[in-house]
Amino acid sequence: MDLVHNLFSLLFPPLNTILLLCVLPLYLIIKLIDSLRRHFHSENVAGKVVIVTGAASGIGEIITYEYAKRRACLALVDIKEDCLKPVVDKARALGSPDVIAIVADVSKLEDCERFVNEAVQHFGKLDHLVNNAGMALEEDFGYVNKISALRRLMDVNFWGAVYGTQFALPHLRKSKGKIIAVASCLGWYPIPKSSFCYDPHPTSASKAALISFCESLRSEFGGEIGVTIVIPGNIRTDMTQKVTIHLIILEKSNKNFIIPSVSRQACGKAIVSSGCRGDNYLVVPSWVSFLFLWRFWYPEIADLVNRWAFVLRDNYNNKSKLNPSSVNQIDDLKSN
Repeated sequence: MDLVHNLFSLLFPPLNTILLLCVLPLYLIIKLIDSLRRHFHSENVAGKVVIVTGAASGIGEIITYEYAKRRACLALVDIKEDCLKPVVDKARALGSPDVIAIVADVSKLEDCERFVNEAVQHFGKLDHLVNNAGMALEEDFGYVNKISALRRLMDVNFWGAVYGTQFALPHLRKSKGKIIAVASCLGWYPIPKSSFCYDPHPTSASKAALISFCESLRSEFGGEIGVTIVIPGNIRTDMTQKVTIHLIILEKSNKNFIIPSVSRQACGKAIVSSGCRGDNYLVVPSWVSFLFLWRFWYPEIADLVNRWAFVLRDNYNNKSKLNPSSVNQIDDLKSN
């Protein structure tokens, strides 16, 4: 048996490479035709019912407004009750025929069941579920004092999406609806100390779990329910503008990024358009997808570059200490 495995290990790589190269032209043609089809047959969501979690701020707020412009009925879910009302009012002003606000903590099973039931009882159906709610842990893993903080992060970023999807599933099956999950580029391209990061969905482990979960759902559902996985890169949100962290990617001003960033308005618009088209994946900005190729084909090089960049970051931080007043603000910068 060992001889068989050794033979397979010897022959399979070159044969597989040849097969991949042979299939690639046909695959690209099919992808192009499918992309054109979806571009010209985007779903009209006017009058359809959409649940958006984490809708009170950040990317979720913009997703809400984009659906409102398309005249969708909205159930907006967030833990921050005081921030929901202005979003509801603006969504109505932008054209949504009916908007309700539901205060809920997505990390709690009973809250997820409640917000799905409230939305369906109010509107009578459910067409889209946008799993956007997330939180950030602004701390290097080696300096996390309480493991409960990590559990809370996983509960919100991963289990919150799982719970909501589970309760929404029967209703989405009836409507042949769609699930849109907002993950992070760190789910596919993890970097050192990614929990201490400017990204709105920074923890690579929770987002990698979310991506894998949604890919499994897509295989399970087939064409019954559409699943769009969103992979944001560097998106400008309130969190990125408030947290004054001296990273290697930052200039002296914490608002000016050396790595180009995308506005949350552009990101939210792209997410809704992609979901209505029925895309399997959306990478924002699109050039970030080339990093994934490097990670897949040359993992040792990617690891080396990551390590080198963060050694430089640590050296930079040692010379330029974080402003103490900024550290006190970090605990307040969690979004759900």
